[in-house]
Amino acid sequence: MGIAFHIGSLEIHWYGIILVIAIIAATFLARVEAKRRSDNPDHIFTALLFMVPLGFIGARAYHVIDQWSYYRQNPSQIIGGAGLGIFGAVIGGFIGLLIYTRWKKFSLPHWLDIVAPGLILAQAIGRWGNYFNQELYGKPTTMPWGIKIDNPIAPYTSDQRFHPLFFYESMLNLLGCILLLAIGRKYKDRLLDGDIFCLYVIYYSTIRFGLEWLRIDNWKLAGFPTACWISIAAIIISISIMVYRRHRRRRLDIDHPSQSGGESPEPPSNDTKEAV
Repeated sequence: MGIAFHIGSLEIHWYGIILVIAIIAATFLARVEAKRRSDNPDHIFTALLFMVPLGFIGARAYHVIDQWSYYRQNPSQIIGGAGLGIFGAVIGGFIGLLIYTRWKKFSLPHWLDIVAPGLILAQAIGRWGNYFNQELYGKPTTMPWGIKIDNPIAPYTSDQRFHPLFFYESMLNLLGCILLLAIGRKYKDRLLDGDIFCLYVIYYSTIRFGLEWLRIDNWKLAGFPTACWISIAAIIISISIMVYRRHRRRRLDIDHPSQSGGESPEPPSNDTKEAV
């Protein structure tokens, strides 16, 4: 089911095709956001040279750790096998963008905001790769939209239908993309650099926390889904960052009112902002 077509002896999988489409869509949207913010959109292409490889490495590492009981017995599959984890992909991509912005002396929070809507759009598209691989399904259901799985995890059987978690997450991610774009436009004068990315983390972590309870094959830590632990930590950290930065901004306005009121020199272009 996962093979789209063959080129000679080479198998082209639907999962790979969908990932390529997801990256293209994310790149296009990030370029749109860069132009809207008066930044040079060509930086997106260069940043991807760092973000995509490290994103895949992070995604693969997260999956291997998740399924370590299997890979401990099959170490040859660590490099060549299938399976990716979104939290690892986000961390890897973040490190890639961090490296790029440090190199170019750009503002990391500013560019995180630029890529955030494209990132969650890529997740919405990429989840359809799970459909073709018959992955990311939930507990059995009698709902009419339940899907069939050829070889479900024991003790479940192929005559049962399961919650299509990949579809739930894909639609919620698409909604999240729309919300981030709308918030970024409507409240652009009130948002600080990095707020859109923090909102992305809060939004995705919230839906992941909710959907994780429907999964039947999730990785647990201390009897609690690991993805839920990560989601809780991500939400707390993101909210704390937003609150702290606003508190710091208010303190600066109080201590140095001349910097927030009256005329001030023209700010530097976003392409030459100091990294923060």
